[in-house]
Parts: sequence; C-alpha cells; structure tokens
Amino acid sequence: MLKVNINGVDFKNPLIGASGTFGFGQEYNNFYDVKILGGISSKGLTINPKEGNAGIRVYETPSGMMNSVGLQNPGIDHFIKYELPEMKKLGTNIIANVGGGTIEDYEMAIEKLRGTDIDMIELNISCPNVKSGGMAFGIKSEVAYEVVSKIKKIADKPLMVKLSPNAEDIVQMAIKCREAGADSLSLINTLKGMAIDIKNRKPVFNNVYAGLSGPAIKPIALRMVHEVSKAVDIPVIGLGGIEKWEDAIEFMMAGATGIQIGTVNFTNPMAGKEIIEGIENFLIKEGIKDINEIIGII
Repeated sequence: MLKVNINGVDFKNPLIGASGTFGFGQEYNNFYDVKILGGISSKGLTINPKEGNAGIRVYETPSGMMNSVGLQNPGIDHFIKYELPEMKKLGTNIIANVGGGTIEDYEMAIEKLRGTDIDMIELNISCPNVKSGGMAFGIKSEVAYEVVSKIKKIADKPLMVKLSPNAEDIVQMAIKCREAGADSLSLINTLKGMAIDIKNRKPVFNNVYAGLSGPAIKPIALRMVHEVSKAVDIPVIGLGGIEKWEDAIEFMMAGATGIQIGTVNFTNPMAGKEIIEGIENFLIKEGIKDINEIIGII
C-alpha cells in the first residue's frame, strides 16, 4: 500500500528523514523504531571533517526556525568507517548527503563512496562555491549542470540532487540537473533569511544570513514541487515544512514520489511514526489501495 520506487530502489513507504535533522538515525531510534521509515538521509558529508559555524546556530522564528550550522560533520572517511555500518543496522534505505566547496571536493567524496553500502546519493548543491565568491552551486543552472554531470560520471549509486529555492529559476534548474544526469530531485532546501538582535544592533548569526525552514516555507515548497514535477520526467522528493500526514499527502498529490521531514523532528521526535500511520489510515479510509495512485494528481 505504501511502497514506492525511486530510481530502482524500493522504499517501504515514501517517508525519509531529512539530512541535517536526523543525525545518522540512532538518536531517533530512542523514540521509535526507525526501521519503519522509508529511508534516512545522512548529515551533510564533506571530504574533510568540519566544525561548523561559530556563534548562534539555531534561532526560532514564527512558524519555523533558522539555522546556520555550517555542515558540521565528521568527514566522509569517518562516516564510511563508523557511521555507515551502524546506519545499515537500522533496517532502512541509507542516502548519503554530500556537500563541498569546490567541484573537486564533491568528486573526491563521491569517489570514496563508490563500492559502499549506501543505497543512494543526495547531492547538496546549496553549498557555497568557494571558487566563485561563495555563491552556491545551486543558484545558476549552468554551474549546477557542470557539477551534476561530473558527479554522475563517477557515481555508482542513483544520484538525487537537492535543489535550493534560492535558485534563479527553480524549474530551469531542475531541467538542467535532469539533462546533466540527475536520477531524481529533492526540494526544497532552506530559504535564505536574516534575523537581527536589536538590543546589540547586530545580526543574530555570525554569517549574517541563515537558512529558514519549518511550516512557514511549506506553501513555497509545495508550489515548487508542483512546478518541477510537471517539468521533469524523473522522481521528485518533496520537503519543506511538512509537520503532519496531511502535509505529506499534499506534497504527493503535487507530484512528489517521496517526502522528507526535517524541522518537525526537533519539535516532535515522534513525527516520522505519526506521519506514516496517518498516511496509511488516510489511504484505508479513502479506499486507495496503492499510494502511487495519488502521486501528481493535482
């Protein structure tokens, strides 16, 4: 009833723990058996370990939150040696989320992942391109095309590309990533935002700007998923402000084959279990025997 297939990989249900909000899965296993999830996307991995950003990293906003974590992670080698074997024990699909500051960083990371037990790669092109003054790879479609095409040539697992809502044209970005060889697309990443400490008369975040996520961005995410799913012929994984099962159904009706939950994991650690149960109950009540029947019906 809940099974979906993304790039030849079977998912027991469409729900995936989003990168950066679900750790490597073990933390949430203390709340419920994460085996019930369709998959888990790892913390964003870089070729070398990263300490992340200094200063305030998380800031609550109305109907959401802002983050400036800075891709803190133990590095790709540590992930392969220590985290991946433990993740495989969780009994669900493992997606390795990969970031980098240069195309060479991405290439080295993907080379290291070749032959490992991951099920899929999620390429985070929202990372700042250090060779282009910090503009993210996912802003200009021609830059995204270059990095995706190079990674596709060396990846030995299905390649999911995570799109930024800050792209100049999200639909054109999706089309170019598809042309470059992306097997599927996930969207949206966080929106660029800002917060100001009025008492100290300075930005809240050391980097001035930060990523906005949570329910506040859901209508934007839903619109972008709908637009992109109509423009490409590859699976789309929707995320952005999903808090409950009704949100998940909306994203699937808008065209998403799979969904990811992120910020809600912080406010409700049981969200994954509750959303899966809610989707299943909805299908039963509506007399829908296969969840694939509702994908893209809007």
